[in-house]
This record gives sequence, C-alpha cells and structure tokens, in this order.
Amino acid sequence: MAFDEDLAQRIRELLPDTDERRMFGGIGFLVAGNMCCGVRGAELLARVGPEAAATDEPGTRPFEMAGRTSRGWVMVAAEAVAEDADLERWVRRCEAFAARLPPKRSG
Repeated sequence: MAFDEDLAQRIRELLPDTDERRMFGGIGFLVAGNMCCGVRGAELLARVGPEAAATDEPGTRPFEMAGRTSRGWVMVAAEAVAEDADLERWVRRCEAFAARLPPKRSG
C-alpha cells in the first residue's frame, strides 16, 4: 500500500529526531523506539493510548487491521489534518503518549 508522502514529510518536520520504519502498509514514526504515529494511505495513524476516546473526534475511526480493532490507535482522515495546526495537535498528542512509555532499544 502506498502512503501519502506529503503527509509523511509534514510529520518529519514536526518530529525531526525520530526514527522511521515501514509498517502497517505505510510508514511509522518512533519516539524512543516506541511507535508514535504513522501514515497509512492518505490518513494519519495516531497512537493515543487505550484510555483515550479519540474516536469521538471528527474525522476519526478505529484502527483495524486483519479484522481486529487496535485499542489506543485511531485513523485520522486526511481532511482532519489538512491544516498544519490540526496535524501538529495530533502529532504532539501521539508524541506525548509515546514519550510516557519505557524506551525500547533498536535492533
């Protein structure tokens, strides 16, 4: 699956010191080795944590893969992150969650 390279570049500008990996049919951005957010198709894959009720927000839906819903992850429609301020709000939210997790070593 191809992913929106423009959206990925906008995330790179917000998270310049993160690692990137191809995953989930797109690209993922890691903070201290933990998945933070990503791009799948034209949408933002947002890791917000299992306690978040992010699917109540406009332009979001649960993240499903292989018929299973992943708790703590949401897909955010391209229209909901078209404005830089909206994308930054989502990315910072994901970054804050990932930063709370214990660091993972790469490799």
